[in-house]
Amino acid sequence: MKNLPIGTQSFEVLRNTGCVYVDKTETIYRMTQMGRVYFLARPRRFGKSLLISTLEALFKGQKTLFEGLYIHDKWDWSKQYPTVRIDWTLIDHSTPEKMETSIASYLKECAQKYQIVLTTTSAPDRFRELLTALHEKTGQKAVVLIDEYDKPVTSHLFDDQLDAVRRAVHDFYQILKGSDEHLQFVFLTGVSKFSGLSVFSALNHLNDITLYEPFASICGYTQQELEYNFSEYLDDTAAHLDMTKEALLDDIRYWYDGYTWDGKTPVYNPFSTLLFFYNRRFTTYWFDTGTPTFLIDAIQRRNRADIVLEPLTVSDTVLKGYNPPDIDEVPLLFQTGYLTIKQIERDDETPLYTLGIPNLEVNRAFLSSLLETYGKYPGYQVDSLRRTMERQINHCDEAGFASSLEVMTATVPYELHRTDEAYYHTMMLIWMRLLGFRIHGETPNNRGRADAVWEQSGLTVIAEIKYHAEKKTDVLLEEAMTQIHDRRYYNSYTGRIILLGIAFSGKDVGCRMEEMRI
Repeated sequence: MKNLPIGTQSFEVLRNTGCVYVDKTETIYRMTQMGRVYFLARPRRFGKSLLISTLEALFKGQKTLFEGLYIHDKWDWSKQYPTVRIDWTLIDHSTPEKMETSIASYLKECAQKYQIVLTTTSAPDRFRELLTALHEKTGQKAVVLIDEYDKPVTSHLFDDQLDAVRRAVHDFYQILKGSDEHLQFVFLTGVSKFSGLSVFSALNHLNDITLYEPFASICGYTQQELEYNFSEYLDDTAAHLDMTKEALLDDIRYWYDGYTWDGKTPVYNPFSTLLFFYNRRFTTYWFDTGTPTFLIDAIQRRNRADIVLEPLTVSDTVLKGYNPPDIDEVPLLFQTGYLTIKQIERDDETPLYTLGIPNLEVNRAFLSSLLETYGKYPGYQVDSLRRTMERQINHCDEAGFASSLEVMTATVPYELHRTDEAYYHTMMLIWMRLLGFRIHGETPNNRGRADAVWEQSGLTVIAEIKYHAEKKTDVLLEEAMTQIHDRRYYNSYTGRIILLGIAFSGKDVGCRMEEMRI
C-alpha cells in the first residue's frame, strides 16, 4: 500500500515518497483557465497548504511531479514562472513591529533565490520591488501564493494590537492591487474571510471561490475519491475491525464526511480520514487539534447553543464573513468548520443556506465541550455517562435516568445554577444530542409547544422540563406529565413513544417516564 501523507504539506515530498495523492489537478487546471486572482477559505487542516504547494510546483514547471495526473498532458511546461510563496505561519506577527521586520526579512530571502538584491527596507516597498524585479529579470510575470493570509489578524482578535495589525496587513496586500501588470496568478487561502475589513478592500479584484460550486471539492475527499484512492486501506481496515467493507464505509461516512460548500457535494475531512486509516480506530482526530474554547465560552454566555443543536437558516450575507472584533458566532462556526451547508434554497434572488453540524466527529466532540462549559462536567466522563443514559431511556428506567441526571448536574458549581428553565433546557438538549437523538426544541402542535422532541430510530421521546426554586420535584413532574397529556404533544407521532418529565428544584432532580405505542 502507498504511504499515508499524514502531516505532509509539500506536494514535492508527497509525490517523491510514494504517498497517496488524491488528484485535484483537474479542478486546479479548470481554475487556472477561468481566472487569475483567487481567494479560498477552508477550515484548518483541510489541505489548503498542500493545494498551495501543488500550485507552486505547477507554475515552477516541475513536470515530473505531475506524471500520471490529469494535468500532465494539458499544461504548457515550456513556461516557468517566478513564484513568491508566503506562509504566514512562518512569520512572526506577535506585534506589528515584529511582523514588519519578519515579513521584510522573508521577502529578502525570496529575492535571494532569484539572485535579486532589494534596496528598499519596508515590507510593502520590498514586496512591490520584488514583484517588479522578478518580471524584469525572468521575462515572466510572477505568481503569488499566500497561505493563511488571515493569521496575523486572527492572532490579535481579542487584544489592543488588532487595529495596528489590520493596517499593516492592508498596506502589504495593497501592493498586489498596484502590481497587476507584473502578476500572472494570485491565490490566497485562509480560514476566515473578514467582511468590511480593509484587507479585502485592498484586494477588491479577488475572486472568492469559497462557495463556488465548481470548486466545492478542491479540498477534502469526495466519496468516489475515498473509495478509489484508499481501496486497499478500506479492505485492510475492514478485515482488522471484522466488518464488511460496506459497513465500514457507512461508519466512515457517518464520522468524517458531510462538509459541503455548495449544499450538494459532500467531502470528507482529510485530516481525520488519514488518521483513521493509520490508527484503524474511530475518534475525534480533527477536533482534538484545536478546540475553539473562546467560541464555546461565548455560546454559553449568550445561551446560543441552539446554533449547533438544530439546523439554522441564514442568508448568504452571513456566510460572507465577519468584521473583527464584532464576531457573530454563526459565520465563525461556519468558517472554522463546526457548521457546514446542508441545503441551499434559491427561491428568490437571495439564496438561503441551512447550516448544521457536518458529522459525528464534530457533533460528539463539540457538544461534549459545550456540556463541559455549561455544566462543568468532565469531558473524559461524557462518553461513559452518554451510553448509560441511552440504555436507561430505551429501557424506560426512571430511577436510573434520574440518578444519571443527578450525576450530570452535581458538577455544576452553585454560582452557575440559574433561576430559569432555559439553562436546564439547553443542558438537556445537549445531552440528548450526544445520545444520538434528532432534536426539535420547542416543538409546536395545535395545542401548544413541547419543550423538546427527541427522535431516534424506532423511538420518539417527548419531553417537558420544569424548574422552580421552591416547588418539590414531585409537584413539578406532575405538572410536566399533565401538560404533555392535556396538550397531546404526541398526536403527531407514531410507533414507540416515551413521555418524559424532568424536574429541577435547586440541586434536586427528578424524572418520570411513560411509554406509549401509537
